[in-house]
Amino acid sequence: MTELTPARRRRVLLAAGAGHFVEWFDMGIYGTLSTIIAANFFATGDPTAALLSTFAVFAAGFVIRPLGGLYLGPLADRIGRQKVLSLVVLGTSGATFVIGVLPGYATIGVLAPLLLVLARLVQGFAAGGETSSAVTLLYEYGPPRRRGYFSSYSDTFGFAAFVFGSGLALLLTAALGDAAMTAWGWRLPFLLALPLGAAGLYLRLRLADTPEFRNLEARGAVTDSPLRESLRAGWRGMLVLAGIIVIKGVAHWSLQTFMPSYLQTTLHFSKISSFTAVTVCLAVVAVAVPLMGALSDRIGRRPLLIAGTTGFVLFSWPAFLLMSLGSAPLAIVGMVALGLFIAAYDGAIAATMAELFPARIRSGAIAIPYNIAVSLCGGTAPYIATWLIATTGYSLSPAFYIMAIAAISLLTALTAIRETAGRRAHPTPEPPTAVASESL
Repeated sequence: MTELTPARRRRVLLAAGAGHFVEWFDMGIYGTLSTIIAANFFATGDPTAALLSTFAVFAAGFVIRPLGGLYLGPLADRIGRQKVLSLVVLGTSGATFVIGVLPGYATIGVLAPLLLVLARLVQGFAAGGETSSAVTLLYEYGPPRRRGYFSSYSDTFGFAAFVFGSGLALLLTAALGDAAMTAWGWRLPFLLALPLGAAGLYLRLRLADTPEFRNLEARGAVTDSPLRESLRAGWRGMLVLAGIIVIKGVAHWSLQTFMPSYLQTTLHFSKISSFTAVTVCLAVVAVAVPLMGALSDRIGRRPLLIAGTTGFVLFSWPAFLLMSLGSAPLAIVGMVALGLFIAAYDGAIAATMAELFPARIRSGAIAIPYNIAVSLCGGTAPYIATWLIATTGYSLSPAFYIMAIAAISLLTALTAIRETAGRRAHPTPEPPTAVASESL
């Protein structure tokens, strides 16, 4: 590890981050354009029903994520993080491009939403191996005392992708107008997935696997049955991880996927105003996450996990109230407040997940509970939030769902999380066969 120069680590960060950017641009653009997708792929008549159907298809991509995590996470512990990350970017980019060329409901009727579901299932399966493998790779390449900062870039690049997707939607809407955007302009971001995916794949194929994994290979210590070993040796940590991760799923996908439609359909902001608010908020988060990651290396992971979840419990309703006042600047303030709580939490969560498990089972032990929790709570969050408003007639009701989920993660952080910062800062010395000197 000592032979990894800062320049090499920056190349690792670029390669891993670029692929992660592509991955979450592919997954996130569907949510950003959800109201337009509803108009194109479902029968017209009831906009709320169409939007609920769109979010149901969004959730379908998450339903299959645990299967993807169950297969791809342990696979990364057996064949390597880099190989799995390359497979993942192929799957998601290809499926996203297919969505961009699918005929709409007006052309092929009910076959349109069925094909949309199929593409989302492919996206979701591939995404099941992305976060665990990317977090593991960044953590294992990170400088021993800066692993919170280094691994936090998995979320930084993810939010940068959301910013790019939201900003692209804003620019296209402003340039083309609402009618053209709804008719055909929405396809352009999906078609962009193909060249972006090719770039991400190229960078990932040029990346060597992590020193920790290569040392395991050199010692013949790579597990033959990573799934079985993860369940046997890591089940306690996996239960803890599930408890702390649920707010990540709800907060991320509420902010990125639910908010654009919420601002437009419930609070009656224009598309331009809603995309602007979301873009500003996500940009603030993308900048703040690595700062919080660096802070977690100094003061520990646990204080930031507690601060972020406490913020959601106490301030979600006031933030939604600000958004409901009809002022675009106040809506931005409310969203940025929620975004800062996400940033505090995300700055610590990647390293926390990695430090719960040894390198031998790390990717699989993260992937299984992570994808189950995110699928149950994150993938359904836009649907539940929209359903709550439709059922209760109360426009601020989604805040209470976020608060309830945050309370689960807060309780877990208070009772089940021990401070992990520095616990694995000095890995066990490897024998002379270690391969850290290989080029990246």
